[in-house]
Amino acid sequence: MRLFLYGLAGSLIVMGLLYHFAALAVFNALVPKDEGSFRLASGIAYGPSPRQSLDLYRPKGDGDFPVLLFLYGGSWDSGHKEDYAFVGRAFAARGYLTAIADYRLVPRAHYPDFVDDAALAINWLSEQAANHGGDPHRLFAAGHSAGAYNIVQAVLRNGLQDKVNAIAVLAAPLDFQLDHSPKIAAAFAAAGDFFSTQPVNQVLSTTPPILLLHGAGDTTVGPHNSRNMHARLVAARRQTELKLYDDMGHVGIMLALAKPFRGNAPVLNDVVTFFQRYD
Repeated sequence: MRLFLYGLAGSLIVMGLLYHFAALAVFNALVPKDEGSFRLASGIAYGPSPRQSLDLYRPKGDGDFPVLLFLYGGSWDSGHKEDYAFVGRAFAARGYLTAIADYRLVPRAHYPDFVDDAALAINWLSEQAANHGGDPHRLFAAGHSAGAYNIVQAVLRNGLQDKVNAIAVLAAPLDFQLDHSPKIAAAFAAAGDFFSTQPVNQVLSTTPPILLLHGAGDTTVGPHNSRNMHARLVAARRQTELKLYDDMGHVGIMLALAKPFRGNAPVLNDVVTFFQRYD
């Protein structure tokens, strides 16, 4: 029965991608969560908009825990933080006070609104994490797909390099074209200078250490995004690491954070190991 549920959950999430991740709530409900962690708080406002709120997950026990902000993907037009409890519990069980944050979405928001929300969430954690058992001087950021883009662009564009110890991104769109898809056009068409919206084109000389994880079989956000960013970071003499997972697609790299799917790729271990170097 458990194997059946895992298979059903995986099928639902893959099919749900066609409907703005609608099946992710089912997936999140079915998969087992990591012990040694719990949801500390829900719906904490980090800004005035209803979409500017976050949920906090904490390790069991006492201590000044390192802090992690995670932003989910969804083509900048879909997603709900509640559906990523499995991610929050996973990182909390590894010792991080973990925030899963919502952010403003298309069509009510456009670039740079969702990037500014990522910056606002980072600043909120820097100022408030200590009130929830976290150490704001050990602040990390991670994301998948559109959320990964938001994290990287927010740090570079909003001057947050000194607040974030290290970054890890999964299947991040970091070097893409405006006409790649209607969703990109909807999110970025109003940007006055599309060139400047691309993280790969930013000044990278002060970029925090960054781990770039990508599925070699990703046909939604091509691996060239991570390869190109890695090359630019190396040229800028920044601390960076690139890992490509064979036979891994765009969704699979995120699913690998869930307890039943970690055998598919060591995504969780790779992120935590990287962060520990800069803790």
